[in-house]
Amino acid sequence: KMQLPAGAATPAPPVGSSLGPHGLNTMDFCKRFNAETASRKGETVPVVVTVYVDKSFDFITKTAPTSELLKKYAKVPKGAKKTGSEIVGTISMSAVDEIVKIKMKDLNAWTIESGRKMIIGSARSLGLSVVE
Repeated sequence: KMQLPAGAATPAPPVGSSLGPHGLNTMDFCKRFNAETASRKGETVPVVVTVYVDKSFDFITKTAPTSELLKKYAKVPKGAKKTGSEIVGTISMSAVDEIVKIKMKDLNAWTIESGRKMIIGSARSLGLSVVE
């Protein structure tokens, strides 16, 4: 598992140090990853790489991290230094619903309501106040 910039992966660490010990061609991975994520430039993309015995591989890209989406929608550069006692911004419930729609396939939730609660919890730990 790695988090890489979309369309800009290089064989340098973390790719080389993660995949190199398994004998994978890191340049081949970078080319395939960059081609698949070229339309998502500017995002951080979590990727899960499966390595096979014959040194071939597959990978699955996920949606952007929740914290990155929350900061984007709330228009704040970074989260709170002291979680729970510092508020760095606000986010509307409609923005939370949009994030839930984006993240639903990667969330460990069965319903939209439970996904909403997960995103609200992440927002609070990031130092964002959720307003109706």
